[in-house]
Amino acid sequence: MAKADPERLVACIKLGEELPGLARPPFPTEFGRYLHENVSHQAWEQWLEESVRLINTYRVDLSSPEGTEFMLKQLKIWLGIEEGELAQTAWTPAEE
Repeated sequence: MAKADPERLVACIKLGEELPGLARPPFPTEFGRYLHENVSHQAWEQWLEESVRLINTYRVDLSSPEGTEFMLKQLKIWLGIEEGELAQTAWTPAEE
C-alpha cells in the first residue's frame, strides 16, 4: 500500500477534489512525478484495486515490457489522461 501524506493536498484529476496526496511518486519516472502531483492517495488506492482485476483477467506479467506498457495505458485511460476504453474484466460489483 502506498502511504498518504496528509499534510500535502493535491487537486486530484480522478476524483475532482482537493485530497491528501501520495507520500512519494509511485514510479521513478516523469510520469510517476506527474501522478505524485495530480493524483490523491484515495484515487491511487482505487487504481490498485482495479489493477489487480486487470492483472488477473489478462494474466499480465509486470516484469515484461508488454505487461508494463499495457498497465500504464490502462492507468492513463482510467485517470482520463488518454482516450480509449478501459479493458473489461470479469468482475462485477455486488448488488445492493
